[in-house]
Formats: sequence, C-alpha cells, structure tokens
Amino acid sequence: ARERFLAGEEPEPRFAYRDLTVDPDVADAALDKVDVGAVEDATLGHLLRAKHREMQLQVDMLRSRGTDDFRQLSVEVYGAVSPGLLATAEDLLSRVRVQAGSRERLDAPAFLALAEREIDAYREADPDVGMRAEIRDDVSGVLCQGTALIISDDASIFRERAEALIQHEVGTHLVTQVNGAAQQVTTMGTGLAGYDETQEGLAVIAEIAVGGLTSFRLRQLAARVVTVHTMLGGASFAEAHEELVAAGLPAGTAFSTVMRIYRAGGFTKDAIYLRGLLDLLEHVRGGGSLELFILGKFSLRDLPLVEDLHRRGLVAAARVTPRYLDDPRA
Repeated sequence: ARERFLAGEEPEPRFAYRDLTVDPDVADAALDKVDVGAVEDATLGHLLRAKHREMQLQVDMLRSRGTDDFRQLSVEVYGAVSPGLLATAEDLLSRVRVQAGSRERLDAPAFLALAEREIDAYREADPDVGMRAEIRDDVSGVLCQGTALIISDDASIFRERAEALIQHEVGTHLVTQVNGAAQQVTTMGTGLAGYDETQEGLAVIAEIAVGGLTSFRLRQLAARVVTVHTMLGGASFAEAHEELVAAGLPAGTAFSTVMRIYRAGGFTKDAIYLRGLLDLLEHVRGGGSLELFILGKFSLRDLPLVEDLHRRGLVAAARVTPRYLDDPRA
C-alpha cells in the first residue's frame, strides 16, 4: 500500500482489518452485567465506574470501524489536540533537526535476543514474573500484549533506538502490567480509564533516561500531534501526508505516521504520546514523584485517588521495578 501511494497510484490507501475476535454485542452484554455500583469504597468505585464507561466507548469504537462515528468516539476516549499542544508540536517540527547517527539496524531475531536478555534479568528478581517475548507474522512493528512482547517477523529497528524501545515496552509497559495485575485491584494491570496517555508519557521518559530519545523520534511524536489535528480538520490522507513531507519528514515515514492516524476512520490516540510526556514533565517540574506510576497503569489525573488507595494498603508495593532506574547513567 505504501509503495502504491508513494508512486501516485493510490491517493487514498484502502485499509483492511482482521475479523474481530469478540462480538461487540456480546462484549456489551458482559459489561452490562458488571455492577460497578455495588462497589462500596468511594475511591475505588469512582475509578471502576470511569473504566466501565471507557470500555463501553471502546466497544462502540470496534463496532464502528471505518466510519465517521469511529472518529468521534476516538476523540471522546483519547481527546483531540489543544492549541497549546499543537503549538508545541509545530515548534518542535520547526526547530528540531535530525542528527546524523548510525543507520545500523537489528532484525527481529537480534531484537528478540536483546528483549529476552532484559526479561531474564526480571526473572532473576522474580521467577514468576511471567514476561515473555516472541516473533509473529501477524503484527506490525513491536507491541505489548498482556505480559508478552510481540515482535513482527519483518521488524527492522535502528540499533541506536534498541535500548530505548526495550525500556519503553519491557521496562514500562510490561513492568506496570506485571505490577498492576498483582494488585487487589487487578484492573491496574490492564489499565484504569485514561491510562494510555500517562503510560506512554512514562514510556517516553524511559527512552530519555537511557539516552534513546533521538531527534528523529522527537519529531515523530510531534508529527503525530500535527497529523491528528490535520485529520480532525477534514484533510484527506494525501493532504496530511503532503504536510508532513513539507515539514521535512521522509515520505515513507510520513506515510506510516498518517496511516496510524487515518486507520479505522480516524484514530486520535497518537496525540497522547507527546501530551502524556509534557504533562509528566510538568508534574515532575512541580515537585511531583513518578514512584507510584510503576505500580500499575493509571492516568496522572487519577494519581491522588491511587495515592489514597496506597495509603490505605489497597495498592501494594511493586513486584519488579524498571531496571533503568538502577542504572547510574540514566
């Protein structure tokens, strides 16, 4: 699809999707049976009601893939782009220049070896940690699914980005999944409402900590914000792509960025990476701590509620902690 688009043969790529593994109506019925109103603890009840609502919206998103309704639901779940966030993204694109670096790449088996070495270190700390990594032919790129790191069989990762990607996926997403699933509130493993934004911001902070937030990556995060704004403004796929190329992104990279955001009818989630990072940096700048965020997946706005649960012993200590925190170079 990328080759056809870049050759000018197909100005609007056609998206294809795997069949849903769950019937939205069945999922809706299951959610209806969950009586979150029966939760007596006020703090916990608030958190779980918000999650229940978010899951209902996500089921509706699955039901409306490929329609304008999907875009509106996406805005409700993940938000749009504020003027301030857009200004920051545009500023980054205009000022940050890609620095020359090694173009050496790792294939899927080589990256798998790095990931398994990292996971083995967590197993030494906790033999029952449950993390694993595997290569599959039915995914794109690198992603986490439960306690598994899934690597596409055709993955090609710049070596200078490898450690940052390991800490993003394993040191953040898998660590918080393991710690969250061990809580009495097991939903902290899969994530409370709105957790994605803070989780991705935390993962980018891990990239910074290990010196792996390259200028190319920072521009990529900014480009995602700009493209979400462009998409919501009604621009076509080709117009959004042209805007990124004009901003200096390589045509192939620009295609991947626009594809991520135009899929399913308009997916605004990609704006959360930069927004989550900026909000967490502001939190730290104001004297806030990141310590509790490794205990599970939840949003910055819910930190006071999680602190309340933690004080009352309803949220326990971490089973494992991100290894980069013990690295004096971080």
